[in-house]
Amino acid sequence: MPESRPNHLTWRLLLLAGLVSIALVALVFRLATIQIVDHQQYADEAAATHAGVADLPAPRGAILDSSGFPLATSEDTWDVYIDRFLWRDAAKASAAASSLGVALGRDAQALLKLGTEGNNGDVVVQRQLPYEAGVQLRSQGLWGVRLLPSSKRAYPEGGLASSIVGFVGIEGTGLWGVESDFDGVLHGKPGLIGSERDALGRPISFGGRTERDPVAGGDVTLTIDRFIQSIAEQRLKEAVSKYNARGGSIVVMDPNTGAILAMASVPSVAQSGINLDDPKLLDEVRNRAITDLYEPGSVIKTLTTATAIDLGRVTPESTYVDTGEVRIGDATIKNWDFSANGPTTVRQYLQKSLNTGSVWLSGLIGAKDFYRYLSAFGLGEPTHIGLSGEADGLIRQPSDDAWYPVDLATNSYGQGFAATPIQVLTAVNVFANGGRLMRPYIVSQVANNSDVRHFDPVEVRRPVSAATAQTMARLMYDVVEGVDYHGARVPGYDVAGKTGTTLVSIPTGYDLNSTIASFAGFIPYQQPRVSILVKIDQPSGGLNLGGQVAAPVFATVAADIMKYLRVPATRPAELQVTAR
Repeated sequence: MPESRPNHLTWRLLLLAGLVSIALVALVFRLATIQIVDHQQYADEAAATHAGVADLPAPRGAILDSSGFPLATSEDTWDVYIDRFLWRDAAKASAAASSLGVALGRDAQALLKLGTEGNNGDVVVQRQLPYEAGVQLRSQGLWGVRLLPSSKRAYPEGGLASSIVGFVGIEGTGLWGVESDFDGVLHGKPGLIGSERDALGRPISFGGRTERDPVAGGDVTLTIDRFIQSIAEQRLKEAVSKYNARGGSIVVMDPNTGAILAMASVPSVAQSGINLDDPKLLDEVRNRAITDLYEPGSVIKTLTTATAIDLGRVTPESTYVDTGEVRIGDATIKNWDFSANGPTTVRQYLQKSLNTGSVWLSGLIGAKDFYRYLSAFGLGEPTHIGLSGEADGLIRQPSDDAWYPVDLATNSYGQGFAATPIQVLTAVNVFANGGRLMRPYIVSQVANNSDVRHFDPVEVRRPVSAATAQTMARLMYDVVEGVDYHGARVPGYDVAGKTGTTLVSIPTGYDLNSTIASFAGFIPYQQPRVSILVKIDQPSGGLNLGGQVAAPVFATVAADIMKYLRVPATRPAELQVTAR
């Protein structure tokens, strides 16, 4: 019997067959995944390859002042592209680059290099080419040069209200201010142009073409009056320069509605001069009236006095004996001018801005009621003005471990806690409008293609009675008009208000050589048209008190606004005591 042939190849054949089987199974699985599971994904990718799609930016909505005048708007422009595939034709590319260089004021060889190196896709040459220049360039029909509609942001009033309006980046997105806070409204919906292309990316002459028009963004109307804003900005810049100050804020409000008529900040920067890489940019663009906390100082004596009157603890003629200082535990509190005035009425203490008077009143009020009223006036919480970045404020409560009885005394004259300028003016408005805390607002209307939304005044609460508010308004009138040579006086008009001066807080306590000078008031006293807060940060050069620095700025701003609004005089100007 012949010897059988050895079966030494059987295991190799089995291995090969197994591998082929596994490969076939994997192939079938992959085909099923592509054709069934991921069919839509690959269909979309194929369509994207087959179709050339270009976005058409939507015109950004306008930001308008209260009269409808644009503070920010969009201008039609063009974005210029080179089709690198078409520029593979060296002769045509060279001729196109030469003409394109002349049109754009660019070097032709640099453009030729840009359009012939790299991938075959489109490359952007210039964004936001002025509209008329783009029309002329487009009419030349340069080989491989495409222009697509675009837009750029324009600010007709220059840098007016720049910290409020904000700024738009190169990608068309708002970076801060109203441009950022209302970006979803202003941005609009981009359109597109689609055309069929071959495998090399060239347009198919008789292929399908689709277009979708962009939807313009909505418009945002502010309560800002551009003329009053201009007054506030100009006078603030003059004051910062005159008193050699670090900066400052001016807020102008309609005390009856809460509408913001002007909000100025220094330092500031115009949109045309913005360098996004500048490390100081944040300091220049922030809206200090809502972001910066400060100790308000003696302006808060009006709130302390109103609380005591509203609780029935005193009247304007109630008296205390001013010895010039008060002991609270281990602390001694003195008057700002180190004076001792003997028997003093509530009216006189406010006129002289005596710290001992507010400490006396805080003792009559008590901690529980004092902080309850302070909260009712809106201090320690954001005003909900409708802009991002608003600070809350910092006030220690008696329930806090870090609170001490001396805090009640110092808080009564505006030290030891922090608030924003907008919070302080909102609180003072209560005395100008009959006792109502009105929510400040800066946007009055948002309108798009299908809807218009109005923002109406909102009464938050009534911190004090109408009678108390009327009494306080009269006391604030006496503070200005009852003091000889008061810097806040405006010829021809009755003014009510209160100064504030506080030392600048530092980590180790207070800087004894640095102050924040402020004044808050309203005009005319009988029927207030506007309320104004002036805050000057760290004035130097000899004058640093609220009465010396902020009150005269208030007077200048108020006089300008009365003239602009054509408010009739409330008293003969010749009877006014001239300020020194």
